[in-house]
Amino acid sequence: MEQKKIIKWRSKPEKHDYPAAASYLSLVLGQQAAENAAVELESAEMSEFPAKDIFRASMLSLLGVSNSHVESDRAKIIHGEKLSPLLLFRDKRNGKVVIADGYHRLCAVYTFDENAMIPCKIAGPD
Repeated sequence: MEQKKIIKWRSKPEKHDYPAAASYLSLVLGQQAAENAAVELESAEMSEFPAKDIFRASMLSLLGVSNSHVESDRAKIIHGEKLSPLLLFRDKRNGKVVIADGYHRLCAVYTFDENAMIPCKIAGPD
């Protein structure tokens, strides 16, 4: 793991993140449920979780720095650019958190600091 960097975040997700989340979630939930989840994400409050906990809850593996999207997000961090918060969905059926948008950003942040607090919005059943 590399030296810790100060990671800057936008105060809220970018508008294009919600359709991207709906597109991904449509593969997991179906079209209507994904659209409903995206609407729920837009109105969700901001929260934050440690990067390592999001990884554990998602059951995904870390993408390497050779991934072009991770590399791009790492460059943004190095240059002090703000990243968009993650959009997460609780998948109770499978007992995990789905990273609806922001997987590459999470991987990039993790390479600098696995304990970094990641701002996000989370939707789905409590």
